[in-house]
Amino acid sequence: MHIDDVLDRAHVVSLPLAVKFRGITTREALLIDGPAGWGEFAPFLEYGAEESARWLAAGLEAAYEGFPEPVREWVEVNGTVPAVPAEQVPEVMERYPGCRTFKIKVAEKGQTLEDDIARVHAVRAYIEAQGRVPVLRVDANCGWSVEEAVTAAKELMPLDYMEQPCKTVEELKEVRTQLMRAGIFVRVAADESIRKASDPYRVAELQAADVAVVKPAPLGGVRKVLEVASHLRERHMDITVASALDTSVGISMGLAAVAALPQIYDDEDIDVTPAAAGLATGSLFLEDVTEPRELVDGFLRAEALAPDPDRLSALAAPAARRDWWFERVRQCWPYL
Repeated sequence: MHIDDVLDRAHVVSLPLAVKFRGITTREALLIDGPAGWGEFAPFLEYGAEESARWLAAGLEAAYEGFPEPVREWVEVNGTVPAVPAEQVPEVMERYPGCRTFKIKVAEKGQTLEDDIARVHAVRAYIEAQGRVPVLRVDANCGWSVEEAVTAAKELMPLDYMEQPCKTVEELKEVRTQLMRAGIFVRVAADESIRKASDPYRVAELQAADVAVVKPAPLGGVRKVLEVASHLRERHMDITVASALDTSVGISMGLAAVAALPQIYDDEDIDVTPAAAGLATGSLFLEDVTEPRELVDGFLRAEALAPDPDRLSALAAPAARRDWWFERVRQCWPYL
């Protein structure tokens, strides 16, 4: 494949978000209409060329190779609650019909642990009011110290896990150790320590986390996710596949990854379904390049959707932004 062919097939879109996420209100992405399907290239704006090249590799895999054969048709997903005030929680959760697992943003700059406690309690109360058992995850995005993470765990439990409570792998390991010593049964999940690391396996080698949050785009594609997942599972780490605020095209990558994860059977020979994936983030967009995916009792169908031409046109980014993204592809190309 040649870079000129890739750019000839490229569309740059700007999608408005329903709520501010990672400090932004619009999400830009370069979409590639390839011979094997649609691919997405949308590294966050602060990422350099070398790191962003993995995102380009993922988009090229989807566009030019396609996805591995699936072993399941439906994928359970979790809802996502941004760092909104507690009174806004029900409005956000209504976008996730049937979901019992929710990831809740915490440790937001300018907010307090009391804000986090109120938000988590509001999510728990909403699910329990519907007669379901909540499965709650909190995502601190490296926002806590070790001591703050342990204190938060005591206040917020019961939790499925705490995602990236601290920045370094060593701090994750210390949080995990202190939680176990204190008899606090909250698992630790690694996200940035895998997504942004040159060595995504170091977390497992140091036994720094119980769960790995793996995302196809920053890891380099669906096949890379399957490779990393196999390695980590052999080292007794669970896997959650998630999105990186992807458009509907990027969500197809995540669904394809979960759909292709090998089947695992328990002691009674029952198929253990993968952990609820963080792939229902389409509801964070006011507009997307396809019709919204239908959530059915907390599950999404594992299918690749092609953008609607009218939506591509209506959501096209300004010419200057299109040129900026094309230049970004050129900068990343030598690192593939």
